[in-house]
Parts: sequence; structure tokens; C-alpha cells
Amino acid sequence: MRTVRTAIWLALAALPLDSLSAFGQAAPPIAAQARDGSHDFDWEVGSWTTQLRYLPEPLTGSNRWVEYRGTSDVRALLDGRANVVELSVEGASGRIEGVSLRLYNPKARQWTLNFASVRNGLLTPPVTGAFDEKGRGTFYGVDTVNDRTVLVRFVISDVTPKSARFEQAYSADGGTTWETNWIAVDTRR
Repeated sequence: MRTVRTAIWLALAALPLDSLSAFGQAAPPIAAQARDGSHDFDWEVGSWTTQLRYLPEPLTGSNRWVEYRGTSDVRALLDGRANVVELSVEGASGRIEGVSLRLYNPKARQWTLNFASVRNGLLTPPVTGAFDEKGRGTFYGVDTVNDRTVLVRFVISDVTPKSARFEQAYSADGGTTWETNWIAVDTRR
């Protein structure tokens, strides 16, 4: 059963973004890219201080955010075509520890971002996308929140050698509206 589940997740991760249209959402337009994006995350290798705001009850109408502070350590793998991020943050609501594995698909010229929390030991479904010519990364996927299938958008923006912003949002209406539930600002240590 585990092998079948792994094969299904790998197949889903390999789907191009236009397959999202099957979930009632037209895929976001992707400009034709002639460039190799395999080193789009090179800027992030190293140690970062992370300020995180998290909405623990998304898509419920709650506006109660919790704040965390800690570190993110990023290591390149496979000559930059993959990397791993180790996140460890603490706040009044407890601790979040997790790992993100990012893999580059040279044929599609897209990245998949996969996150796992030590709280439950499970990988979340991946988000897939790319960085544009201005250095903004936009990634989309599908997940389940409160027993409902939702779209996920993950954006990496405001990238400089010393800082970056990470923002995740969910849409329960096929992408018409989005609710942000995760905002992290990293500053190089």
C-alpha cells in the first residue's frame, strides 16, 4: 500500500501546472522560459533568522494569528538542482519543526516544494512552479484542509542577498479568493 501511495504522490508531483484546471481553476499563465532555473534557490543556501506568522485555523473565518521566531538552515544538494530547508521556530503557541525538500525538474523547468512537519511525520502534497524573470517564485498545488480539497499558492518574493518573504494561501473556491495563512520573513544570519 505504501508503494502505491508513494507512486501516486510522485505522479501528482510530476503533473504540469495546467493539470490544476481539473480542479475548477484555470492554470496560471506561465511565460515560456528559455532559461535554466536549476539554480533559482542558490541565493538561499545558508542560515537564516525566521519570523513566522501563522493562521492556525484557516478557512474558518478566524483572524487569530500566532507568531514564531527561530531559524531556517538551507543546504544545496545535487549541484543546486535540489535543496533541503530545516525549519525550527518557537512562539507562545509552541514549536514548529519541519523540513522542506525542493527538487528541480529540468524538462518542465519547474520546482516541486515538499514540506514535512515532525509533528505528524507526513509530507504535505507538493506545490509546483517556477521563478519569473523578476525573481518572484509562484507555486501551486492541491491539499486537504478541514476535510475539503483546496488549492494552495506559495509565493517567494522580495528576495535579496540578505532577506526573503514566503507566503502561503488557500483557496476553497477554485482560486477566486485566497486566504493567506503563513507568512515568513527570513533574514540572513
